[in-house]
Amino acid sequence: MSSVLVSGMSEWSLSELPLDRWMSLLPSPLWDVPLYHLAIPGSHNAITYCLDMNDRSPMDLRQPDMLQKLDKYMKPLIRPFVYKWAVTQEYNIKQQLDCGVRYCDLRIAHRPNDPSTDLYFYHGVYTTITVQTVLLEIREWLDAHPGEVVILSFSHFLGLSQELHMLLLTTIRDTFTSKICPKTEPLNLRNLWALRYQVIVSYEHNMAYCHSELFPHIPYWWANKCKAESLIEVFEQKKQDGRPGGFFVTGMNLTEDLKYICTHPTETLKDLVMSTYPTLLGWVKEQTPGAKPGALNIIAGDFITECHFVPTVIGLNEKLLKWPS
Repeated sequence: MSSVLVSGMSEWSLSELPLDRWMSLLPSPLWDVPLYHLAIPGSHNAITYCLDMNDRSPMDLRQPDMLQKLDKYMKPLIRPFVYKWAVTQEYNIKQQLDCGVRYCDLRIAHRPNDPSTDLYFYHGVYTTITVQTVLLEIREWLDAHPGEVVILSFSHFLGLSQELHMLLLTTIRDTFTSKICPKTEPLNLRNLWALRYQVIVSYEHNMAYCHSELFPHIPYWWANKCKAESLIEVFEQKKQDGRPGGFFVTGMNLTEDLKYICTHPTETLKDLVMSTYPTLLGWVKEQTPGAKPGALNIIAGDFITECHFVPTVIGLNEKLLKWPS
């Protein structure tokens, strides 16, 4: 990275950096800070902008039996209802990366009764786009943004056999090749830039311990609340207990229960999220990254292209320039 370029950006607030290349424009004192001590914006359930509304996709098998039966026999009525509560991101993956996202929550599935080995993402229903297609899009984006680093968190693995796990691992390796950072490397921007590593792969499966390029599952703080104040209360308690030693995610994603959905029949998940973002982002602005017990790291949310979510998270890194941790 060019120190001249970074120097030229030094008068900017970090929240005003161009979002598609904010990492490469961070001031040099942050180049040696471990990534797990930086504030990094993340996308919860990143690939839900292309959920299948049609008959091609069944409802995912983790949904209640009654809902699956209703979907089977009343799909035209049920599928739009599911869709409006299942979509968590409206922008595609390249647009999310352009908007500053550097952590992607990727929930992998093999569709039931599918004779192919194609893998998809899911949330309520399965996506129309395959995992391989999305990974290739991320690779293309990284090729055009050599100073940026993404953290890809693969998890859930609905319906995957051991053979499909190995196929997925092969796809990850073949797609990102030398861009994948092994677990043995120091995780700071200066080192990653020098070695041209751009991808950190987290894998929620015991096979992560057998492969040098797979980091173990990244802890995700999930509050399971539908009110902003309740979610914040949970996170404040977790902060009292101390932060994990490496990467971890604070999930600013609200969780609607059946009671909430039934009492808000005309509402969508986006309506809920947008109504609470002022409170949630007010709390985020008060947080600090770094190594201290109450510090935050990755902060993930829904509809992350809205409401200055990403610039707010990136701006927290200014506190590391003033108060080193």
